Amino acid sequence: MQCVESSSTEGKRKADPRVTSAFAGWLRVHSLDELPQLWHVVRGEMSLVGPRPLIAEEIRKHYRADGRLLLSVPPGITGLWQTMGRNRLTYPQRRRLDLFLVRHYRWKLYFRVLVKTLPRMISGAGAW
Repeated sequence: MQCVESSSTEGKRKADPRVTSAFAGWLRVHSLDELPQLWHVVRGEMSLVGPRPLIAEEIRKHYRADGRLLLSVPPGITGLWQTMGRNRLTYPQRRRLDLFLVRHYRWKLYFRVLVKTLPRMISGAGAW
């Protein structure tokens, strides 16, 4: 997994200036804006389930020494933190869930995350 160098602010914001219409906002709340990432899964650059890609600054700030472990698995379109609260979670909670996912990366957990993702996408719970 690679991280991206950026100086952007961390996390999603409720009033993201990149969301330019109500339709785009609806797509974002229901995570349909993530569908183009399926191309990265097909190419083998991402997985359906895994820790979300982070910028280098976020890894240094929030994961420190565990950043290497986080980068040892492919990034995913969905993961534990998306199914357990999404944007309502703090970075320490996200970190704990990401590292749990990496340490327990088995097909049963992978499948559970996939099954829990669809209802979260439909409801938009915890997203903005």
